[in-house]
Amino acid sequence: MEYTLAIDNAPETVPGGTGVLLLHPSTGETDRLDTDFLATDTDSMLVISTRTTAREVKQKLEYYEVDESKATILDTLSVERGYTRRQSESVRYVSAPDDLSGIVSEAETFLQEHDGKLRVTFDSLTELIYYADEDGALSAVEDILDLLDEYDAVGMFHLADEVHDEETVAAFRELFDGVIELSEDGTITSTFEA
Repeated sequence: MEYTLAIDNAPETVPGGTGVLLLHPSTGETDRLDTDFLATDTDSMLVISTRTTAREVKQKLEYYEVDESKATILDTLSVERGYTRRQSESVRYVSAPDDLSGIVSEAETFLQEHDGKLRVTFDSLTELIYYADEDGALSAVEDILDLLDEYDAVGMFHLADEVHDEETVAAFRELFDGVIELSEDGTITSTFEA
């Protein structure tokens, strides 16, 4: 299955199973890229958030006019922070941002339960590394990438590159089929395996 990317200076389409790493400045405006990725050519989407709560994700989707009826949000923050939460069809929770097996399990459940063109975004690996650790985060990302491949889905994973050392960024880069880099001035460049 082919998926339209709709991102400047990136391939027009990518095959199912493709994982894309979005490298960005910590102050970079990634919401537009994220929502363009989610909204294009999609039957169902999973938004894994280690950076914002489900409520904030919903506000972002609404603001950028993404069809919320297609979205499932995995909120990793609210339980740990003690916010009220109601599990529903469209909002799932894990106990904390470092609940790596819970995050992978919820991603697998989403992919098993939905058909058609499926997209996953993970915002953000930087927070995942902060809460868990680099090795755990790498392993969880590998597991999710394997699931994307198995279910013919595509995913985009955010990483604030200047927060991490070069070795960490390189280790994550190696896992992905494509890397999109957003610069401070908003310029987008990309590298995809042929």
